[in-house]
Amino acid sequence: MSVPLADRLIQLAYDPGITPSGGGLPGLSVLKNVVNSINLFAIVAVVGALAVSLGVWTWGHHTGGHQAEANGKKGAVVAAGAALGLGAANGIIAFFSGLGSQVH
Repeated sequence: MSVPLADRLIQLAYDPGITPSGGGLPGLSVLKNVVNSINLFAIVAVVGALAVSLGVWTWGHHTGGHQAEANGKKGAVVAAGAALGLGAANGIIAFFSGLGSQVH
């Protein structure tokens, strides 16, 4: 017995049958290596930004430069937030990917 086209399209819209799987395309290990290297480079850059921001904060505090002190504080908070985001990137993606897989 043939199923009408509209019913097949509705069924496809609810469950297309697509799931992520590794090994489907060549170069996945190279891509992972590139992303890991970018993450490491970003973490090193954040360490440098934090050091500079803390130096500006200290310099502004000791010289009475209130704007420099405020900018140093902002830079330190932004660097700390960036470090948090970079360190938690895998966990954040895994968490939301898990939530997404539960949507029906």
